[in-house]
Amino acid sequence: MHRIPSALLLFAMTTGGTQAALFDVDPGPYLAPNGKFAAWYQDTHGRTLDLCLSRAVSSRVPGAPGTPSYMCVLLPNPGVYDDTQPLNFPTNFPDEAFWFSADATLVDATRGIDLTYVSAVEAAFGSGLPAEGDQLSFARIRIRVDVPTAGIYTITHPYGVDVFNVPAGGRRAINMTRDIGIGAPMTYTGALKGDIGPFLRSRNGPYVETNPDTGAQETFIGDPNLTEAVTGSPFNTNYIRIEGPNGLDLRTDVFAVSGKLSATVRPAPQIVQRATYSRENVNGLPKAQQDVFTLAPPPPGTASFLDSAGASVAMTEANGTGNWYGQSGGNPILPAQVQITANNSVAIPASTPTTHAQPLVDLVSIQRATYSIASGQLTIEASTSDKISPPALTAVAGESGASIGSLTGDGPAKSLSTGISPIPPATVRVISANGGSDSEEVELVP
Repeated sequence: MHRIPSALLLFAMTTGGTQAALFDVDPGPYLAPNGKFAAWYQDTHGRTLDLCLSRAVSSRVPGAPGTPSYMCVLLPNPGVYDDTQPLNFPTNFPDEAFWFSADATLVDATRGIDLTYVSAVEAAFGSGLPAEGDQLSFARIRIRVDVPTAGIYTITHPYGVDVFNVPAGGRRAINMTRDIGIGAPMTYTGALKGDIGPFLRSRNGPYVETNPDTGAQETFIGDPNLTEAVTGSPFNTNYIRIEGPNGLDLRTDVFAVSGKLSATVRPAPQIVQRATYSRENVNGLPKAQQDVFTLAPPPPGTASFLDSAGASVAMTEANGTGNWYGQSGGNPILPAQVQITANNSVAIPASTPTTHAQPLVDLVSIQRATYSIASGQLTIEASTSDKISPPALTAVAGESGASIGSLTGDGPAKSLSTGISPIPPATVRVISANGGSDSEEVELVP
């Protein structure tokens, strides 16, 4: 069961690269047939999933009496939701439902390991039972493991890496649930900031089944009655792996996945990560480049950009995670911008391309940010990628934005040393007159 936890029971450290998780959510209005939940969530690979309430069943796995092999994770609850009867909010409606779920188990009795993994985008109610105005959504990661001994355990999964310092072995010695997005009732944007996304999907799917209530054909990204290899991890870690004491190293590559593709037509998602230029004189001649990074649906999707002069540049993507890169050799005339286009119509024919205009800025790098406790001096050293016409650089406190001062120097590398007392800023930000910026934590030195 996917219950909201009252507390986390174990210290854990989470690591992993920065990622965009989910991209967008249905803005409403929210209707009673859907329990007044958001109808859909969209991920950065362009897939949009409906709240999965269909009673379509698997044509691959037969059900048993009283337990149909539903393609959605439907959880009957006596007195709350009777799955043999039509949905009716709130009198016959699941107290838990899912836009997406991908679960896995990893058991090795010889090594004393019993691991359960849950990833989901879930609909629930704050009081536990279906009620008007009490709807919640959240993105969940749950890891529960029986382990034989104390020690450091590292669990790699599709949405990151979690490290657990376990003081003693035993049943559920690792017991972590991380729910992100729970906020005011009927506010569904919080789950966009969770760990989930893009949606995992079966390598054997999609699967098409018939909804017995409507007769409509519905398409699913997986079959939760099966365990199958998946794709979609933003880190290309489409597996569960546990490493621990005494050489422990176990792995599984199969998941039970549920999610119903929406008929809602959405443009191709795109998140521009960076559009910068660099230039310098080489043997008396200017040499320049424009570098563009964007997050968009992976192949068969495509991405391209028009550089500052309007020249088209095809972008490349290396590993199916949707991280695209392209470079132009054009020397920009500032101010300038690039236009970046993502197209996902091969994977999702109804999807339309998305184009973003992005200012082209220099790349600022902070080489040093130190504060001397003895002298009260803050020293900042930074540089710009524009080595032909270096712009002015100014420093501000990272949290408040309070001015610190201007960096000086004739070339692209500039510095600033100023007295700040009694407390230095925790971080500083250096801003270029040409639009670039960089932030750095301040190192305290004697």
